[in-house]
Amino acid sequence: DVTPRYVRANPVEGGKQAVAEAYRNLSAGGATPLAATDNLNFGNPEKPEIMGQLVGAIKGIGAAVAALDMPIVSGNVSLYNETDGQGILPTPTIGGVGMIAGDENLISGIASDGDWAILIGEAGGHLGQSALLAEAFGREDGDAPAVDLEAEKRHGTLIRENASLIEACTDLSDGGLALAAFEMAVAGDVGVTLDTGDIPQLFGEDQARYLIACGFDQAEALMSAAAQAGVPIAQVGRFGGDSVCFGDSSGDLMDLRILYRTAFQTAVG
Repeated sequence: DVTPRYVRANPVEGGKQAVAEAYRNLSAGGATPLAATDNLNFGNPEKPEIMGQLVGAIKGIGAAVAALDMPIVSGNVSLYNETDGQGILPTPTIGGVGMIAGDENLISGIASDGDWAILIGEAGGHLGQSALLAEAFGREDGDAPAVDLEAEKRHGTLIRENASLIEACTDLSDGGLALAAFEMAVAGDVGVTLDTGDIPQLFGEDQARYLIACGFDQAEALMSAAAQAGVPIAQVGRFGGDSVCFGDSSGDLMDLRILYRTAFQTAVG
């Protein structure tokens, strides 16, 4: 895991985020994160700005692995990655390993018709360095999202400790709530409706967030557990039907799925 545009904008927060996303990916499956490996890919470190990226990313990674109890146990470094003097985006990639104690801890289901869509974490709205800005508008504005490592640990712990209540779970990263909900809908072959049509809330890339699909009774139990743990939680929509609806905007799930699945092929011809 890593988001190079975050690291370029803010190497320390970008380094933290790479570790935090690996932590969330493990937690979303019910696994307890145990350790990490890194692959530090950068341009020419003899250039001050590149060395600054490398040092900042290492500081961020170090802070995150300490806070999240994911020590670095292996890794490698690849420097001088340039073409015609132009360095690659800073890419300190993090891999994580975790353990699932038993089948009762595994979160491996898919969203079903009638499931609630539950957001763990703040509603969000941070569009700086987001996929929306980069891919839809070709812009590189703003700072990387801040990473609250205490919130990351607290929210991940809530997910793992309540795995039996969760049908399906994914972390929120590139594309924010909108892309996470859409990908869960595609995986479950079921439509999804999100109540909000607010662009920052849909596509913001604030950290320490998960989207959960579960039934009504399980959602109530999760909300009680979250309140006791001091974790923000809210129902943001429902799964069902054959459309993808964000606020007042909607599209056919089948049409959108075809577009999604064929985008790479279309782009490369």
